Amino acid sequence: MHDEKALSTFFSEYMKRNPIFMDKSALKSSYTPDAIQHRDEQIHQVAQILAPCLRFEKPSNLFIYGKTGTGKTLTTKYIMRQILDIAKQNNIPLKTMYINCKLKRVADTEYRLIAQLARDCNLEIPPTGLPTDEVYKLFYAHVDKEKMLLVIILDEIDQLVKKIGDEILYNLTRINDELKNAQITFIGISNDLLFIEHLDARVKSSLSEEEVVFPPYNALQLQSILRERASRAFVADVIGEGVIEKCAAFSAREHGDARRALELMRVAGELAERKGHVKIELHHIDLAQEKIERDWIQETVLMQPKQFQTTLYAILTLYQTRKDTLFTGEIYDLYRKLCRQVSLAPLTQRRISDVIAELDMLGIINAKVISKGRYGRTREITLAAADATLQGMQSLLEDALNLK
Repeated sequence: MHDEKALSTFFSEYMKRNPIFMDKSALKSSYTPDAIQHRDEQIHQVAQILAPCLRFEKPSNLFIYGKTGTGKTLTTKYIMRQILDIAKQNNIPLKTMYINCKLKRVADTEYRLIAQLARDCNLEIPPTGLPTDEVYKLFYAHVDKEKMLLVIILDEIDQLVKKIGDEILYNLTRINDELKNAQITFIGISNDLLFIEHLDARVKSSLSEEEVVFPPYNALQLQSILRERASRAFVADVIGEGVIEKCAAFSAREHGDARRALELMRVAGELAERKGHVKIELHHIDLAQEKIERDWIQETVLMQPKQFQTTLYAILTLYQTRKDTLFTGEIYDLYRKLCRQVSLAPLTQRRISDVIAELDMLGIINAKVISKGRYGRTREITLAAADATLQGMQSLLEDALNLK
């Protein structure tokens, strides 16, 4: 039984502590700063492509890609906000819609995605029941009647194709053929640099009329981003020496991910605050890194389908026995044995090779393709996470696959 007095004392003591944070939202990925650093070239490219909106002309469809945390969404929203402000001042009928395709119940069927677009135009669409063609028609008719120029941003567009297939993109990019008084432009954003290569040729040509690549940030760029955000997020003098540099170095190593760097800073601040410390020191960054990696891997692993989990479990099991480079063939042999244990129909070796590539993209493993001359190609696989995290991951997978 918990002592009510002890709890009351804790809260009273907590109230007396000096806070570390001034505005925590400045470290969140949803925060849009007044100015975006180290993306001048990309801002200029995207702005040039989208500027025809301001003459009520349809801009080219645009495809933006780069790894997670390279400022793709931030930059796109920042530019669109400015364009919308100017459009408003000049009475240009411009509207923008933003959809994150990773979100469940928004983009997991074609019906739901089109229904969401229609609802964003203030149309009443039931959650199910109408034929998808009917929803398309209602959407077309409304956009045409409003005589608007519509910019639809599909963030994490690769997730949409993973769930529904690329026919949806073909259908979307053909919408303009049905419109007489209005035009729609699509902006696709993806973390998967190879995503566009796997699309059907006709989808590829209609979707990616223009492409802009966002490179990862380097450690110095991450430092200046962190300094600027930290000055808004924290009260003065709470950041210890070397903290920003360490935070940036960690994230530069992890593909130059600014989102990860900001999260690291925020979690370090929260851990320091919980312990009643008045300063964020280097050891708080280490603790934050461990916590984020543990939480992130747990979430990522548990979200994956059983085939992914079985492949990853095969990799971890082999790694535990020899902590050395692994190859696709031996992973596939163990994967097939595990499939029998967990009553799964095994996928082909080629498909498992794709799964390994996706695990590499998620940052759980490092998979390097090497050529064996006339014997084809294989992947050299090493593990990206710390040993303690790998053990935690293995026991998570044992539970998920009922292997205990």
